[in-house]
Amino acid sequence: MPIRVQNELPAKEILEKENIFVMDENRAVHQDIRPLEILILNLMPKKEDTELQILRLLSNTPLQVNVTFMMVSSHESKNTSMSHLNKFYEYFDDVKDRYFDGMIITGAPIEFFDFEEVDFWEELTMIMDWGEKHVTSTMYQCWGAQAALYYFYGIKKHILPEKISGLFWHKVNDRKIPLVRGFDDYFLAPHSRHTEVNLEEIKATGKVTVLCESEKAGFLLGMSEDGRKVFIQGHPEYDRVTLDGEYQRDTAKGMDNVSMPENYYPDDDATQRPPLMWRSHSANFYLNWLNYYVYQITPYDMYGIPDLTKN
Repeated sequence: MPIRVQNELPAKEILEKENIFVMDENRAVHQDIRPLEILILNLMPKKEDTELQILRLLSNTPLQVNVTFMMVSSHESKNTSMSHLNKFYEYFDDVKDRYFDGMIITGAPIEFFDFEEVDFWEELTMIMDWGEKHVTSTMYQCWGAQAALYYFYGIKKHILPEKISGLFWHKVNDRKIPLVRGFDDYFLAPHSRHTEVNLEEIKATGKVTVLCESEKAGFLLGMSEDGRKVFIQGHPEYDRVTLDGEYQRDTAKGMDNVSMPENYYPDDDATQRPPLMWRSHSANFYLNWLNYYVYQITPYDMYGIPDLTKN
């Protein structure tokens, strides 16, 4: 898929070296097509890494996608330069009058805080409410999924005795649902978190369809309102070495509740290169979301779009 991004975004050059078709602004304006408008609220500290990971997975469809990156104004990023943020990111006030086909809200490494203690919680809830009327389908990832499940359904997160990190086997509950179409019955997916949203509590709401779950890692993927909200508690966007970087960082800090990522290093040897064993399902997941829950549903004319909460 041609991803349309700003000409000087650093991820653009990396993606082009991977033979991923990235369309710059100049070429995009000469194509007679309405691209899908995708808004990405990037809450991760190393924003450039997350940009690359998500853009890579958005590249597996023939649809043209125009990506807008957004950051919160109520929190100051300490791990990404202000020059990068000022050049490539928007604030909510900049986009609140627009409509988007899809939105992705990422995770954030703030699991030990209660949601209401997070400095940008009020702004985040405002964005989630805004998305109900301005976005066709929203994907909530990891902490973002936990935050949305809490805000919309009152499901609390729980601190784990030990961090869940690594690749875990998941089963698909119903392969006929388009979001998991093409998935194998069982597949590996990355998790990296100190907290969880309990699987049984999600099911008890009767409002979230649980699509993928793991005996050890619990809830992975679910959706509500026929895909208007998609929740994924894992990290399908992670690249080959992301878990390795987190493990090396946490062990260097001397954190007590961190163990080696499971099913990740060959022979559990952290000096060896981890094999990439989850990319195909991750790409399929993003493709299904874009096709069945964004492209097939969104109206052609995004301006004057009806209130989607009434559909």
